[in-house]
Amino acid sequence: MTDRTRVATHQVRRLEIAIDLPFEEFRQRYEQAVPPFNPGHFGDLDPDRTDWATIRRITDQQAPHDFLLYWRAETDLMMRVAGHARRCTAYLMGNHTIAERMYRHNPGVMLYAPLRTAIYEDHDDRLWFSVDQPSTRFSSFDDPEIADVGVDLDGKLAELFTTLGLEVPAELTR
Repeated sequence: MTDRTRVATHQVRRLEIAIDLPFEEFRQRYEQAVPPFNPGHFGDLDPDRTDWATIRRITDQQAPHDFLLYWRAETDLMMRVAGHARRCTAYLMGNHTIAERMYRHNPGVMLYAPLRTAIYEDHDDRLWFSVDQPSTRFSSFDDPEIADVGVDLDGKLAELFTTLGLEVPAELTR
């Protein structure tokens, strides 16, 4: 490591939850619980005309389960051309007001915020929902303030799992 290079080696825990619903039904349930981010709801984002308290209030209204979808990719569409029949949709899910609590300490946290999630079918036609455990990602910044937000995100993810009718992994409630 030099003064021009930093290296952080860390372990990440990926959580994969089996889903006992058809692909489209679970995807619809997920997208209802985690609505899409719509910048139009926030009006003029000029800091001279909009304050952060307003952004937080609107975000709380828009994200009933603490998360918004910032991006969606139906990755299976391209893979079907290559001959793969398995379904997969990938997402970026997060909350900019939560991310700000880490960003103020280190803007590099945006490497992991928003969280990446996926709904996919495996080779046995079983459906899965997958996400990396937030605390294992954000602890790599070696900052207790950022790590605390990662643990808070674990709890919010556990609440979302409950909303979705999923088993909550013990790792999210420690």
